[in-house]
Amino acid sequence: MSYALLKTLHIGFVVSWFAGLFYLPRLFVNLAMAETDAERTRLLLMAHKLFRFMTPLAVLAALFGVWLMFSMGIEGGWLHAKLALVAVLIGYHAGCGRLLAAFDAGRNRHGHRWYRVFNEIPVLVMFAVIYLVVAKPF
Repeated sequence: MSYALLKTLHIGFVVSWFAGLFYLPRLFVNLAMAETDAERTRLLLMAHKLFRFMTPLAVLAALFGVWLMFSMGIEGGWLHAKLALVAVLIGYHAGCGRLLAAFDAGRNRHGHRWYRVFNEIPVLVMFAVIYLVVAKPF
């Protein structure tokens, strides 16, 4: 497979995964503020569907990234830093799954303000990753 196609697939799946990483915590904000059982049920359904949709996107983004890295011989210190940030994102994704399970069980321990801050983490990581990939500072 060509470098251009691999890179296109990797970037496409990353962008799609990030859409979920940006929106799922926003659903958590709304869940933390839900006032009726009907609203909570609807938001939980949306959150579960989104989590099930974004998980395969994360796997495909990672697989195409690894394929790209090994088949094209991409290396450097910047790549190690990027991979560390990708590990943070995978942990964030898993953490979202745990938070969703807590909402399901009625054990949410955070308020909507906490989720508003939590929602910003993938944005900060995304900009750091973009900088590393574009600038390759080391």
